[in-house]
Amino acid sequence: MKLPLIYLSAICSCGLGITPSSASCYSRRGGCHRKPLAGRPGSERVAQPLRFRRSPGRWDPNRVRSRIERPLDENLGATADTPWFAPPPGYDGQRFDMDDGSMALFCWTDSDDDPPAGASAGPAGYWLGNTETPSDLWRTDKYGFDEVPYPVSRWAQRELLAGLHDDEPWLTDYPHVSWYFLPVFCSKDGAETTRAFFRDHAAGFPNATREAAVSYVETLLRPGILDEHREVMAGKLGTSTSMDVVRMSATIAEFTAASLLTRAGYEVTPEVEVATGHSLDFRVADPDTAAAWLVEVTRPQPVATRSATDPVAAVRDTVQTKTSGQLEAHGGGATLLIDCSSFPADDWETVAAAKPAVRHKPAVVLRARPNGSVEGYQNGSVPLDLSPVIDWID
Repeated sequence: MKLPLIYLSAICSCGLGITPSSASCYSRRGGCHRKPLAGRPGSERVAQPLRFRRSPGRWDPNRVRSRIERPLDENLGATADTPWFAPPPGYDGQRFDMDDGSMALFCWTDSDDDPPAGASAGPAGYWLGNTETPSDLWRTDKYGFDEVPYPVSRWAQRELLAGLHDDEPWLTDYPHVSWYFLPVFCSKDGAETTRAFFRDHAAGFPNATREAAVSYVETLLRPGILDEHREVMAGKLGTSTSMDVVRMSATIAEFTAASLLTRAGYEVTPEVEVATGHSLDFRVADPDTAAAWLVEVTRPQPVATRSATDPVAAVRDTVQTKTSGQLEAHGGGATLLIDCSSFPADDWETVAAAKPAVRHKPAVVLRARPNGSVEGYQNGSVPLDLSPVIDWID
């Protein structure tokens, strides 16, 4: 599948004739990096994906200077500059780089003829930043990247991607990872931790290089299975300013599950709310028969990082926790995918040899490796045929 058009526009900008409106693509201040402020109240908040704010009303350079640039400069120290890439046609734009490493973009028009759903056409400004929000924009509505006018979204993402690759040059080899997780890679709270998860923790895979692990995630994202759900799924990765490899690894397990299910011929819809008010990870449908099932994913942690005495106990304890909570409230019927990809080889070999029964049926216990190999076994009568994508253990 081709890259999203937004991303194609971004990666072409430095080499195929689309020139930034100011300095060279490779000479920048600020990037889209935001360093956490040590000791600052609220530094442990759950991160939210980066979103636009829309300010209806007329803006001009004088108002931008007095109501946006000046407050930012007084509070943080801010440099206002021409954006690296030309703003959308019919818009003026400004880039702000703060002394703490954060940044913001603002563009405005006298005629927003394609406003987000529920908003009125007319003059308006769009703000996007991983810094503090000026007070004039506090009571404005927020919108995701796919909700604002396409030219505004494309321009902003070109700016952010260029900054991201300036900060993290190694990510240029992984365009789908860069684009998909952009809302958290450049978020106010989760930028440091989400980047480090891929850069320093091999995306949660033990005994794997960064290159192998991130390439694996790149292949999961390339078909675009979850592109329509980017904000929700990317947001699961961005947790807080504290590194939580366990939670982030569990998010990667959901991408692995979506890939396996899709390659097995099923259609997947993430974050399905059920009658109890809970959400399960996926609704899985057979496109030929319209039959559908619910799927929940869990990722046990290896013995070295938990109180369980052996790998088999680690698997059983994780399933016990899941079934005594979310799945118990649901009342059963969901297929549980138990992703043991965080287990080193010797731990997995112990599980594979024992093939322990777990306290939930139906279930699939599996382990994926960055080279694309997946093996596992079934517990109970699993309604999904995953034989094309999982090597079953005898």
